[in-house]
Amino acid sequence: MGLTADVANYVARTRYRDVPPEVVALARGFILDGLGVALAGSTDECSRIVQAQIRLIGGKNESVVLGTGLSAPAAKAALANGVAGHAMDYDDTQLSTSKEAVYGLLTHPTTPVLAAALSLGEKAKISGETLVLAHILGVEIECRIADAIHPRHYQSGFHSTATMGGLGAAMAAGKILGLKQEALVRALGIAASMASGLRENFGTMTKPLHAGRAAENGVTAA
Repeated sequence: MGLTADVANYVARTRYRDVPPEVVALARGFILDGLGVALAGSTDECSRIVQAQIRLIGGKNESVVLGTGLSAPAAKAALANGVAGHAMDYDDTQLSTSKEAVYGLLTHPTTPVLAAALSLGEKAKISGETLVLAHILGVEIECRIADAIHPRHYQSGFHSTATMGGLGAAMAAGKILGLKQEALVRALGIAASMASGLRENFGTMTKPLHAGRAAENGVTAA
């Protein structure tokens, strides 16, 4: 399985104590930023549409939909919170210094990963350390894969936040669930098959839906 097994092994073996303190400090800032933009975005029209759909679907009250009194199954809460986090397009960005990069932008890394980790983490009642570690690992995987495939993927019309975001979300969710290497490999395969998102949708409410679906796909795959 080569690189896929290497990625899964990295996620499975990394512990909180392995992460440099300065990386933890940065991650906490990105998490706080992600929560802020998701709370603001929860009032956006696209978020309200998704929230209404989730109310119609129903299901177990496992995780909170940020900015509302609504709780939903973990995967659906991840969907709603991912949409909210990207609704205003103020969430953090992965910038490339390579001359081949498109606009210098590769992904919005935090939103899909954080939305997945928050919803599944609430259901599993994880610690703050576990949340931070899951976020760091998910963002790292998402960004490194985005590095590896630019610029062809983005130039061909795919929205990398949507496609790579699901892979990062799956690894964050898998870490929270305590998946071992073999299961993480399978989760990556499932998330890759679920990946979708087109740049042609930019400028519409479907763009934030990309981030929400990536978060939901990550939870589902794991």
